[in-house]
Amino acid sequence: MDRTVLIVEDDPRIARWVQVYFERAGFAAEIAQDGAAGLASARELSPDLIILDLMLPLIDGVEVCRTLRRESDVPIIMLTAREAHTERVIGLDSGADDYVVKPFDPGELIARAEAVLRRVKGRVQHVLTHGDIALNETTGSVTINGEPVSLSRRQISLLSTFMRHPNQVLTREQIIELTFDHGFQGFDRAIDSQITRLRKQIARDGRQPIQTVYGAGYKFVIEDA
Repeated sequence: MDRTVLIVEDDPRIARWVQVYFERAGFAAEIAQDGAAGLASARELSPDLIILDLMLPLIDGVEVCRTLRRESDVPIIMLTAREAHTERVIGLDSGADDYVVKPFDPGELIARAEAVLRRVKGRVQHVLTHGDIALNETTGSVTINGEPVSLSRRQISLLSTFMRHPNQVLTREQIIELTFDHGFQGFDRAIDSQITRLRKQIARDGRQPIQTVYGAGYKFVIEDA
């Protein structure tokens, strides 16, 4: 299967030029011409690599990079016409894996892309997905309907436990043992407040996947079981 590269570049000439060279190197290459379209395409395509221009309309490359980095570990190479060292630092600090200054040699860009892909090949992503909820256990990121959700570490651990035991009734004691490995301080009922906060964060459109089973515990109900 071809590897997919997403090229986020507002200059059509440069975008098409980069696309051609990546296709010649055996990639499937897609183009987005502004930051908002780039984010949408990244979420839809889940590309193997993103080539990201620093200066973009609607949402600039730095903000696109920071947003993507909160959601995934997709390798990102940033392009810019700026040669200042500070701009390079900003790009790398935002989460980019590498940085190429325009004008650049296409062969060098492909070589850098292959090098970045080799470096990240060993990163194994553990992603749990049920319905519209996706939890990346490697990065600790959570999305619902493709939108990022901010959860605490304890909430992420709880959600992981529920998603690993779909449609299974879990007692409070089981939840504590599976989630906190004896590191939870408090009575069994104290877990209720933790679950209540998590339920508020993941409820969408009146749907609540974590349901109370009275007299027994809780169950993570999914429609795709």
